[in-house]
Amino acid sequence: MFNKRPKIVITDCDHSSVEIEREILSKFKPEFLLAQCKTEDEVIEVAKDADGIINQYAPITRRVIKSLKRCKVITRYGVGVDNIDLEAASDHKIIVANVPDYCVDEVSTHAMALILACARRITLLDGKIRKKEWDFALAKPIFRTKDKVLGLLGFGKIARMVAQKASGFGFKIIVCDPYVSKIDREIKLVKFSQLLSDSDFISIHVPLTEKTKHSIGNDELKKMKKTAYLINTARGAIINEKALCKALENEIIAGAALDVMEKEPPDWNNPLLKLENIIISPHISFYSEESYVELKTKAAEAICSVLRGELPRTTVNK
Repeated sequence: MFNKRPKIVITDCDHSSVEIEREILSKFKPEFLLAQCKTEDEVIEVAKDADGIINQYAPITRRVIKSLKRCKVITRYGVGVDNIDLEAASDHKIIVANVPDYCVDEVSTHAMALILACARRITLLDGKIRKKEWDFALAKPIFRTKDKVLGLLGFGKIARMVAQKASGFGFKIIVCDPYVSKIDREIKLVKFSQLLSDSDFISIHVPLTEKTKHSIGNDELKKMKKTAYLINTARGAIINEKALCKALENEIIAGAALDVMEKEPPDWNNPLLKLENIIISPHISFYSEESYVELKTKAAEAICSVLRGELPRTTVNK
């Protein structure tokens, strides 16, 4: 237990309110600061004497971490921690926590919505109708989902729920995940090359790391079926957008659906935005009113755990 009044800093937050976090942390009577940092220098200025940090997008680099004089815990609003230097945090004995399970239902549902929208060419037809073109043949060819192969790149909690939901539409599920050795009997574990070649739909569910960045590029897209679709609700930089744009323009694959992009928001002259065979949503797959409350609650509770001298429920750098 901290004997002094702790200082808690939220480096940045695009939520409409932080009253949930403030209420949960109030038992420690903290000095509570909400900032809207975008740069390393801004984070250093507001957080250098913080005991605990809640972070969303602001960069928590080695330089930032080196400047933290009292910090014991950094917790992130969300699953991914690619904006936090985990090695530096460990070197400085700072616990990093995340909230990996607040939006499993939401992201898996959004992934399924994008898969089905691709399968039934929903957004293409909607756009044609708004141009006064009423003709189902504009969407040909459309195939039934039963017995189509859905490839899941990564098989964590979200991907497992996608598999569960997709099975109700008759999809055959294959999975590529080097960290998974045991799998349900109805699901086939395959190598990456087979996932690319055999899938009618590929849904990405891996974290962004040095290894996964641009792991879907020109070569990988060429190995996919010409009738296949690529769906991404994970991190934008897993896909090389220039390669994807080229593949869509040249009909190397049938289409794509992205909830995440390499740059968010994108440059509005990004050529992907001009293509008809892509669906883009504004990084919303995590969101529901319920998931927001859960996210904010669990992020604040992670700080509370460390202030009590305990480990958070989810520690990233164990």
